[in-house]
Amino acid sequence: MRYSLLGISMAANALDHQLSQLEASRYLFGHKEAARVVKLLQRLDAVRFTDPASLIRFHEALLFLRAFPQGPAVVRATGHILNSFHKKVEVLRKAGANMDDFEPIEVSGIAGTQMEDTLSFDVARWLIQRMPGKVEIAWKNYEPGRELGATGPRFMPLLEDDAYVEADTPWRRWLETAAGKKGSDPAWLLQRFADLPLPPNQKAELYESLRVPLRWNLENSAIARTRNWKPVPSVFYHNGPLISRSQVSLAAELARPPVQLKNLSPQQGGEVMDLIREVMLVRYRELYGTTLGDPASVVRAEVGRGVSICLWNLPPERRLPLRAYVAGLTLKNGVPINYIEAIGLCEWMEVGFNTFYTFRGGEAGWIYAQVLRCLCHLMGTTCVSVYPYQLGHDNEEAIESGAFWFYRKLGFRPGRAELQKLAEREEGKIAADPKYRTPAKTLRRLASGHVFYELPGSEVGAWDSFSTRNIGLRVNRRMAREFQGDSSRMRKESVRSVARILGIDASPWTPSERATFENAVMLLALVPGLRSWKRDEKDALVRIIRSKSKADEMLYLHLTERHERFREALLKLGS
Repeated sequence: MRYSLLGISMAANALDHQLSQLEASRYLFGHKEAARVVKLLQRLDAVRFTDPASLIRFHEALLFLRAFPQGPAVVRATGHILNSFHKKVEVLRKAGANMDDFEPIEVSGIAGTQMEDTLSFDVARWLIQRMPGKVEIAWKNYEPGRELGATGPRFMPLLEDDAYVEADTPWRRWLETAAGKKGSDPAWLLQRFADLPLPPNQKAELYESLRVPLRWNLENSAIARTRNWKPVPSVFYHNGPLISRSQVSLAAELARPPVQLKNLSPQQGGEVMDLIREVMLVRYRELYGTTLGDPASVVRAEVGRGVSICLWNLPPERRLPLRAYVAGLTLKNGVPINYIEAIGLCEWMEVGFNTFYTFRGGEAGWIYAQVLRCLCHLMGTTCVSVYPYQLGHDNEEAIESGAFWFYRKLGFRPGRAELQKLAEREEGKIAADPKYRTPAKTLRRLASGHVFYELPGSEVGAWDSFSTRNIGLRVNRRMAREFQGDSSRMRKESVRSVARILGIDASPWTPSERATFENAVMLLALVPGLRSWKRDEKDALVRIIRSKSKADEMLYLHLTERHERFREALLKLGS
């Protein structure tokens, strides 16, 4: 077989060999290796790819090398190819290739491809502003019904006369007529919800009840995963092996001096919010904190080796009732490589850390340690907990990757005694036979409970059985038992009784403070002996409640850490 580097399709086996060479080069270092990588990139750039799978492999290797480059020439070469990568995708499309291969979540978001998803209200509005005229309603996959009939009359006059009694309401025709133009542009529909005289969360609730699928072409947009990396003042070049997980001591990393967290300006924070929405959008992901982050709260840490970590809170009107929330994003040489979610009370924090598929061979253990350094410093955390989902509960990808052992080898322990014993038995088997691999069935058992890491000075085991869900269910049991399921009655009674116990009048407070108080009193009404608390303990509790709606939610979290009696009540109610 013959192949040409000038456009004729390379023989499949030769292409596979060169892609394998490129993938292997991600872990080879030195000046000569950098030069070899650049030559290999140039040869592959000249290839006319004839199948999506090979082109996707090329794309993922390019992104990894852009994040973990061996030298400046590698950065220039990968950047040049990525910036024009959409042309390679277009060649495949015109050749009639099956473009479905670009849709799975592991590889979605490549420049030149099309995406379709049902987005939240906030992200949908943001997307049509970022890509005006390029987003459409995916009518082929959308069959509105009663939900649009119930919601649409708010902005489509006389729709009730059709929707309430007819079986064949032409929904698309109604929307296009009301918007004054044909087509599938969702901008008019989204603006109607934005104009409703309702709080932001209720506008979102109404729009999202419609489950409107949107479709957009990424083309060569900077939103595409291919191009949403950012230039940095200084690139870290790898001239030696990457740091392996076995080389990371979490205890040593957390014992280092605190990370310097720099407060970004609201404009810089807004740019970070745009970036995280891009990053999550093209990976078919949305988290509460990545969608609704507060630009004014963003902090950034430069932790070395080209790694930047950005963290932020929620705006006061979107915060959780009890826990404090932090979300984040990690960039490696300007390339987004993972996202972060941390939710805490007192000194305890649940953390989610998800490295994107492309970068899972790149110093994940060391970067995770740096993320925990930042979070523990920002949040005052001394007890770190990991969600069972991160370990593999209802998450087969985590089972396949052996995620439980990632955390176990860093020093985490299962919070349930039977799972701790099971982990120790597995460790014995591994020590006796280095070739032994924990079966998937056993990994699923190990992933059925939280794992914990306590810093020095933390009360070991205090949070093992705690869950805010337990508190919520206790409140709802009280509502059913004492108020016949009427939440309004329970709120009013709880506000009245707790305000009297605390000796306060919340009527002059801001609306946000009063809303926080209404949530807190349903918990506090369950606290036995609240009336007997000392005056200074009650006053400190009032400061905690009012701090929940301050500009910096970390103030609330730090105040909960200092109130021993409140912490004790939380642990009893939530365990």
